[in-house]
Amino acid sequence: MMQKRGMPEWEKVSRNTIKKDCMQVYEAEKKKLKALLKTVSKISLTTDLWKSSNQKIEYMVLTAHFVDSNWRLQKRVISFVHIPPPRRGVEIADCIFKCLKEWGIENKVFTLSVDNASSNDVAIRILKDTFSRNRMLLCGGKLFHVRCCAHILNLMVQDGLSEIKNVIGDVHESVSFINQNEARLNSFSDIVQQLQLPDRKLILDCKTRWNSTFEMLSIAIKFKEVFSRLKERESHYECCPSHEDWEKVEKVCEILEVFNSATKIISGSDYPTSNLFLNEVYRVKVLLDKRMNDENEFVQAMVRKMKSKFDKYWGECNLLMSIAAILDPRCKMRVIEFCFPRMYPDREAKENIAKVRDALYEIYDEYAREYQFGNEHSAETQVHDNGISGMNIEASSSGWFEFANYVKSVETAQPQQSDLDVYLAEGCFICEGDSTKFHALEWWKASTLKYRILSKMARDILAIPITTVASEATFSAGGRVIDTYRASLSPDTVQALLCGGDWCRNLHGVKKKNKKEKKSIEIALKIP
Repeated sequence: MMQKRGMPEWEKVSRNTIKKDCMQVYEAEKKKLKALLKTVSKISLTTDLWKSSNQKIEYMVLTAHFVDSNWRLQKRVISFVHIPPPRRGVEIADCIFKCLKEWGIENKVFTLSVDNASSNDVAIRILKDTFSRNRMLLCGGKLFHVRCCAHILNLMVQDGLSEIKNVIGDVHESVSFINQNEARLNSFSDIVQQLQLPDRKLILDCKTRWNSTFEMLSIAIKFKEVFSRLKERESHYECCPSHEDWEKVEKVCEILEVFNSATKIISGSDYPTSNLFLNEVYRVKVLLDKRMNDENEFVQAMVRKMKSKFDKYWGECNLLMSIAAILDPRCKMRVIEFCFPRMYPDREAKENIAKVRDALYEIYDEYAREYQFGNEHSAETQVHDNGISGMNIEASSSGWFEFANYVKSVETAQPQQSDLDVYLAEGCFICEGDSTKFHALEWWKASTLKYRILSKMARDILAIPITTVASEATFSAGGRVIDTYRASLSPDTVQALLCGGDWCRNLHGVKKKNKKEKKSIEIALKIP
């Protein structure tokens, strides 16, 4: 009615027309993306499963990660499909391979990042065997399986927090108690003002997110004296943590601070993260080893649980993180020479350094062979094409033609020292100013002429995501598309809307809104 009155010539658009327009956009953008993926040599994938609460069915998302010709890190949702039960590893592997075949990228897969579900382990094993039969995987598939590092950190923290779940419950209930009515909040604020404390807020955590629990504990401990004084004023306040409880909270926060900073670094998806994480793992390992000798039995029990998860999973992540860190020009071999002796006993450190070096050269040699074959193939094609096109005598006998052939023969000859040797022999790149603003991809883009082969290797490895954050983020859009009023959408329509929306946002540079999830509640104190 509003449109008709403001614009008499406006005509109502039917749902069929809207669907047709959406599908046309989807097909047009899919065609463009297929053309783009043809220009990419290696593609890394992330995948995850999600159950729609409105449709009561499960979907699988597959996200492609790569670095384009302009050295920009790209990610695209290429599949959002309904996966019927039973959702075993076999069905997951078949679903992924079917998607890859549809896009024509089954020969370009480099890595697959998944969480630690047992079904994913089975799917990885099947896919790895499938790709290995045709020698599609680099380095014998040593880097193919990438475990989600954010998920591993979460498992470690959850195991540790289980040691003080009662204390965490008391802190949570204490903050909730204060936030229940204005009188309690005013009373708490008065005590804060009397003690002249500088902080002005409390946090009530979301119990399913450990980092919000860490935030709640780290802020609440600053008010431990306030809580004890409030107990004297409020007869119904029965969950006040004891002095011993606050000591436990303090020790837990000291440990979780390292995990929290590591999670923030690796949760980004707009910049390479695989090259940043070895230094974070090193900090975690050193912290756990140090805390194992803590005088407090509670801390020992907590760390023992966390260390068990660390030892179980990090061995598989070690190779990728180490090679990616070496390909960060700020680090090179210095990073493993620094980290490994501090993470492992002397003999084990030397063995791990040797393993990483061997794998690094093995991967580089494969890139070198591929590069040499590509040059030879290109030269043969050019000669063949010249013959077909009947190139005129003047062009073939010109001085430039002869010089160009000479340059090709010289430049394609095997150099005395490889790109990798030259790169490692040079000193680490020293950043001026804030090193956190350094962009590894920009450095490699500027160095492509100097490191013709190694730059290709760096581009593929730095594009590897070490978390499934990018795929998980798609589920927030899924929840908005499949809402209560659109629960009857067909899976094909859902895929068109979600994939098409992702591609259009990338096309127009629109950032997706943050995932709508339960978050911690910030409680402002009433202090003038």
